[in-house]
Amino acid sequence: MAKQVKKEDSAGTQVMLDDKDLSILRLLQQNARITVKEISDKVHLSTTPIHERIRRMEETGVIRQYAALVDHARVKKGLTVICYVSLKQHNRNAGARFIKSILDMPEVIECYNISGEFDFMLKVVAENMDAYYDFHVNKLSQAENLGHVQSIFVMGVIKQVQVSI
Repeated sequence: MAKQVKKEDSAGTQVMLDDKDLSILRLLQQNARITVKEISDKVHLSTTPIHERIRRMEETGVIRQYAALVDHARVKKGLTVICYVSLKQHNRNAGARFIKSILDMPEVIECYNISGEFDFMLKVVAENMDAYYDFHVNKLSQAENLGHVQSIFVMGVIKQVQVSI
């Protein structure tokens, strides 16, 4: 009997995924350019049900987008920094203004609202330490309502996946 897993779609509703769906997702995460025929051979379904399953997962928001993972060092963005940020004021408007400013900073490639001592965790990429310093002083530090920033420099990537399915 096939195992079914509940996942939430983009609207937060539960989406039922069986073992075949999960296998398809794993294959697409490993290589988003894999052909339906290749998926079909590996999952042991014909191409029509594979197409239908992928379309259903796209429509329900399980698959949000397809993307290329870029080697940052090869595009002159070899420095990765994790920035923990706390705000001075904690209200909806202050937080929204900070988020808006972060969305306009291309150096910030990920931003999470977190719990604990800090309010946000940013993943920042820069060419080198001088470029990060420039970003920190001339962009991040100019953000409205900024309290405290702690920068942690990534020395190496051990594991990097989208989601373990």
